[in-house]
Amino acid sequence: MRNVTPETLTQAFADYAAGAENPRVREVFCALAKHMHAFVKETQLTHGEWMAGLMALTRAGEITTPERNEFILFSDLLGVSALVDMVNTPAGATNGSNLGPFHQRGAPELADGGDMWKDQPGEVLVVTGRAIDAATGAGIGGVTLDLWQNADNGLYAVQDDAQPPKNYHGVLRCAADGSFAFTTTRPKSYSVPYDGPGGDMLRALGRDAWRPAHLHVIAEAEGYSSLVTELFPEGDPYLDSDAVFGVREDLVVPLGTITKADAPAHLVARDRLPETALHVPLIIRMARA
Repeated sequence: MRNVTPETLTQAFADYAAGAENPRVREVFCALAKHMHAFVKETQLTHGEWMAGLMALTRAGEITTPERNEFILFSDLLGVSALVDMVNTPAGATNGSNLGPFHQRGAPELADGGDMWKDQPGEVLVVTGRAIDAATGAGIGGVTLDLWQNADNGLYAVQDDAQPPKNYHGVLRCAADGSFAFTTTRPKSYSVPYDGPGGDMLRALGRDAWRPAHLHVIAEAEGYSSLVTELFPEGDPYLDSDAVFGVREDLVVPLGTITKADAPAHLVARDRLPETALHVPLIIRMARA
């Protein structure tokens, strides 16, 4: 097309994509081009700014590893991850929230009542909960919970060579009534990685890099939509300024205490609990697929 102009470029892109075999692919890419073209025109983007953006993406690719994905971090910091989560959360289900860049597949099995604490430093936390059908409230047996969090020093295992591989990671299968329990330590607030292009963006915008403490969960069960979310113990100072926009009202969970005598009898670490430990109760609402 010889006479392309700022006014005709977007349509030209759509015309060039007319032969796409998959209509959804064409829809997504044409919408992406439309909004990127509008962004360039709205901001009157300069060559220098355009190149700076490309170099930031290049650097993101250079530092991305299986343990740290800078592109996911960019998506998180721009609110894109949060928006994808929100528009894809089924009605009535627990809200989705950020997968984050530190998830590790292949976590070790964690029995119902199992222990992720393992006498490590930190405030001992007893987690009890139930996975339920979002429509009926009935418990869902056999739900698989992929769980992970940071250690008391604020670091995930993949960030910290001093921790064992997959420390504070576990895959738990709920009981027949959907209930589950395990022991861990209270997760800590932490700063997102600040040494890459994502951190450069935060500094340029004068933004905070802190996230409130949270427990990550991927809940999966046959016949139900997979749920990727985070659960935030109440009282954290960063709940209303999360750097990645991951907090929702229903994801903030009460933080109380439980005595050793009242802790679930099947906790493998029950005898090692202090006389009073921290406690969070969780309800995970899953929608039918």
